[in-house]
Amino acid sequence: MREAVNKVEALQRPKTQDISLEDVERGVVSATRALTRLAHADGHICFELEADATIPSEYILFHQFRATTPRPGLEEKIAQYLRRTQGKHGGWALVHEGPFDISASVKAYFALKMIGDDIEAPHMRRAREAILSRGGAANSNVFTRFLLALYGEVPWRAVPVMPVEVMFLPKWFPFHLDKVSYWARCVMVPMFVLQATKPRARNPRGIGVQELFVTPPDHVRTWPGSPHATWPWTPIFGGIDRVLQKVENFLPKTPRRRAKEKAVAWVSERLNGEDGLGAIFPAMVNTVLMYEVMGYPSDHPQVRIACEAIEKLVVEKDHEAYVQPCVSPVWDTALASHALLEAGGPDAEQQARRGLDWLKPRQVLDIVGDWAASRPNVRPGGWAFQYANAHYPDLDDTAVVVMAMHRAMRQHGLVADMPDYTTAIARAREWVEGLQSSDGGWAAFDADNNHMYLNHIPFSDHGALLDPPTADVTARVVSMLAQLGETRASSKALDRGVDYLFAEQEKDGSWYGRWGMNFIYGTWSVLCALNAAGVDPQSPEVRRAVAWLIRIQNPDGGWGEDASSYKIDPAFEPGYSTASQTAWALLALMAAGAADEAAVTRGINYLARTQGADGFWNEERYTATGFPRVFYLRYHGYSKFFPLWAMARYRNLKHSNTRQVAFGM
Repeated sequence: MREAVNKVEALQRPKTQDISLEDVERGVVSATRALTRLAHADGHICFELEADATIPSEYILFHQFRATTPRPGLEEKIAQYLRRTQGKHGGWALVHEGPFDISASVKAYFALKMIGDDIEAPHMRRAREAILSRGGAANSNVFTRFLLALYGEVPWRAVPVMPVEVMFLPKWFPFHLDKVSYWARCVMVPMFVLQATKPRARNPRGIGVQELFVTPPDHVRTWPGSPHATWPWTPIFGGIDRVLQKVENFLPKTPRRRAKEKAVAWVSERLNGEDGLGAIFPAMVNTVLMYEVMGYPSDHPQVRIACEAIEKLVVEKDHEAYVQPCVSPVWDTALASHALLEAGGPDAEQQARRGLDWLKPRQVLDIVGDWAASRPNVRPGGWAFQYANAHYPDLDDTAVVVMAMHRAMRQHGLVADMPDYTTAIARAREWVEGLQSSDGGWAAFDADNNHMYLNHIPFSDHGALLDPPTADVTARVVSMLAQLGETRASSKALDRGVDYLFAEQEKDGSWYGRWGMNFIYGTWSVLCALNAAGVDPQSPEVRRAVAWLIRIQNPDGGWGEDASSYKIDPAFEPGYSTASQTAWALLALMAAGAADEAAVTRGINYLARTQGADGFWNEERYTATGFPRVFYLRYHGYSKFFPLWAMARYRNLKHSNTRQVAFGM
């Protein structure tokens, strides 16, 4: 219903006015200057990365679990953030102005009560009523119930059993760590230890949330299952969990102790210094708690550095604060470099090269990560998403970095001050090609991580335990290989990648976007790849995609897509126009040879008209994806470099004779 209202409101917006190329040029110059000013002294760029209320709420509860206190004033600033982001429905959403989410709401309510908010304050009463009207906290997801179990608010039978003894399972067994995604491994392994130990939060303030339950938790006999129920896996795994619930306390103590020790050793090997296990917040929190329940003192070096990794994720402002799920410096720097190279000019190009010089030594060349479980004979050579995450480089970042480096060299030649990235590019290409999955596609972190039945275990109610190939990552790799000079005739890897993309096209002409919201993002990624790979822009696949993009354009000239497009049966859902999604659509259309289409002119007009005086675009809406349906991201940089990129490309194509996009992105 909300999406329909949004669309009606969009139809009532005024039509656009034509913007001249001179206006576009002024916008490019303004955005370029603004973006360049945000670079750090060493050349890299890193923007805030915001998720929903769950991360800052968990941060508060993490400290109360350990009976520690954040730095002075921080709790109240996080409370201000949580109060501001409360929705009109009384609870908290996963995206800006999104629908109520019970798990986010339970955590936010618990955190605010922990900070000291009176439960009879109007905002707390509204939140409680919203939660109770939707069945209460018992309807929360697995991770929320796990946190509540740690606080003694629900019995441990509310949480599916994941015995720590899985650390001993052989690779041929239906469940093995190598068969789940990198993020699942990093979160689950320390969690195995916690579940086996079942510690109780210190909770010095003695705060609980029993008032959020419709039925007392001890009386609840049936807890929510996965919304991805499928025959026969769901009943099979459900039966296994019921057996484990009965026998877990009777498992032999010596093997259990050894399994916990093996889990600790696994985490310690990948601890990743002050950047944290997996460089993601949930894994970092579980790591600290795991060490403590295993008897490590609070001043132990590993505990101390794991805590420091968590504190580095805090974003503190004058009046409020929140906690990031991770940081994105490699991604931001690489994408900003592309935008600056597109914008051109001495200052922009110099900043792009400074960013690429910062990226070069961060290539992972010596550490063989978990990806080698499926590709043991491939040499490392990728880039991670964060400042450091050497066990988990990703293919998306690597492809984007390689294309930026190659473009910088190709665009300017090896002049005296131009670094030679040839060796870095070759090593990255070797790693990327080696991680191609058997179906021809590429995933984010692993190859052939597609044991789909595992998404039906009770623990995986989020349906994101795996890292299978996706159209958007595959498109990025195809773009990279094509930009490096490969063709379908010369490269079997590229040829199979293009075939994979053709097979993944939706009936309406779009492509699903796993890591960006959603079909607009996927279609942008693929159309850029098909252009780079030399696919005829008049081919049926390209024409269907172009027609779809033009058809979904909003009357204000922009493009927007709502997070509801990630429903169980995904389908495009229109949303308010955003600068980043508009830029993706424009880059897609221009890659498909449609730079002279009226829709492109209207889109550029939208960007020019909505650009702020500071050179940037205001974008509160979330346009990126952590896990479809359960976790979304707001990259604060997306509205700063993607619109600049699109406007600069439009200007460049209008000044060219061919209207042909020459690069992979």
